[in-house]
Amino acid sequence: MKKKVIYCLLSLLMIVLYGCSQESKSSQKNVKKEPPVSLTDKDKKETAMELVSSAENSSLNWKKQYSYIEDIKDGRGYTAGIIGFCSGTGDMLEVVKNYTQEQPDNKLAKFLPALKKVNGSDSHEGLGVEYEQAWKEASKDPVFQKAQNKIRDRDYFKPAVKRAKKDGLSVLGQFIYYDAIVMHGPGDGSVPADQSFFGIRKTAMAAYKTPSQGGNEKKYLTVFLDKRDKVMHMEDAHDDLSRTQAQRKFLKEKNYDLNKPLKFKMYGDLFKIK
Repeated sequence: MKKKVIYCLLSLLMIVLYGCSQESKSSQKNVKKEPPVSLTDKDKKETAMELVSSAENSSLNWKKQYSYIEDIKDGRGYTAGIIGFCSGTGDMLEVVKNYTQEQPDNKLAKFLPALKKVNGSDSHEGLGVEYEQAWKEASKDPVFQKAQNKIRDRDYFKPAVKRAKKDGLSVLGQFIYYDAIVMHGPGDGSVPADQSFFGIRKTAMAAYKTPSQGGNEKKYLTVFLDKRDKVMHMEDAHDDLSRTQAQRKFLKEKNYDLNKPLKFKMYGDLFKIK
């Protein structure tokens, strides 16, 4: 009789344990895995915009740069807006074209023929002071701001992040790619191919493997920054290596997720992103 009772109790215990096990497996299946951190995350993207603005405009307030416009004498004509769209490289033309498509009656539309004519040169022909003033006035228009955001994301931010993810790079690596494509262009003919972002990447990959190819991320990014520095030294306007030195600092600190606070120097000025 005792044996029978013990057997029944053991059977019940097995049933209970089996039920708990199945419930646990079921709950594990229902738990959603957190997606990996990406530069596209709202907070990380904001950090990326601030970092680029510190290099392009010596300010963390990137939203104030919609109105920025000047010729920095780098052979690309006017440099303007939130990431330095240039009249000589075609992206400024794309911004004004997009703005005009959305808002045909705007003060920049009449300069489209001139922008097409100066594309590929450092010329100001047909532009000048009147164009500079029109750009500044247009910057108050949310539609114009949206046009700048769109071309930034379409031609620079999204391609850089997409390629970085394929190369197996962290948030920091994604930003390093983004900053490079902003300065050097994607390689659309506006600069020599080997001096463009994709040219620099190709040279770096020839020297060391990306993480997705089995390489170490820190070593690969160091090689990438080395190759980029050589290209920057080719231009007087970009000879200061502050922006890559800041990235090397984050790399040395192993801050692969670009977690705040960030402290860095840009052209001698100390910046903090809290």
